[in-house]
Parts: sequence; C-alpha cells; structure tokens
Amino acid sequence: MTDPALKIVSAAGSAAPRAPYSQAIAVNGFIYCSGQIPMKPDGEIIFNDIGAAALQCLNNLKMVLEAGGSNVNKIFKVNVYLTDMADFAAVNVVYSEFFGTHRPARTCIAIKQLPLGAPIEIECIALE
Repeated sequence: MTDPALKIVSAAGSAAPRAPYSQAIAVNGFIYCSGQIPMKPDGEIIFNDIGAAALQCLNNLKMVLEAGGSNVNKIFKVNVYLTDMADFAAVNVVYSEFFGTHRPARTCIAIKQLPLGAPIEIECIALE
C-alpha cells in the first residue's frame, strides 16, 4: 500500500508507462518525475531526429509537471541520458530553446542503452 504522503501524478493524454512505475511522485513540496523517453501520446517513439526526440521528452515532462500542479519554471534539477554523446550539441540547442532563461542544474551522461531502444531519456525534479 502506498504511503498517503506520496501523491501519484499521471498526465492525461500522454503515453502510458510501459512498465510498473509512476510518471511522477509528489511529496513534501517536490515532484520527482520519472525519466521520459521520446514517446508520443500514441505510443510512437522518435528515433531518427535527436532534436525532435529531445523536445518530445521535454514536452512529456511538461505535461507530467502540469498534471501535478507545477510547471517547467519550477524545475531545479534535470538528468539527461544519451546513447550517443555526439548528440550532445543538438540536444543543447533544443534544451536551451525549451527553457529560455531558466537554467536548472543539469547532468548529461552517455549510457549504453535505454528502454525500448530510445536515443534519449530525460528526468527532472521540480517544486510543486
């Protein structure tokens, strides 16, 4: 049974998780978002355009945060996972446009593989 202090956050209209996890958990004034891969609401994953893939991940996070009563301007920590660090510059362009002058703390690492073969995954922590 889930602790009542933990509020499960789900974004209506987004792609449903394909594994046993919540899109986000709100607790003690924070929203901890699970990693979002570039999955469109219809379940299609963007593979061949890293800029479009990064934007889809960020828009997915935005939908989850808004479902939890927050927004992207309340994000203070972002983790970006790439399967190819050669995509770093292209992701930075999209990331910069998405956040504008807001600059959350961020980590970006290259990893061997992501769920469903996705090229990128992004997670964040925000204030409620």
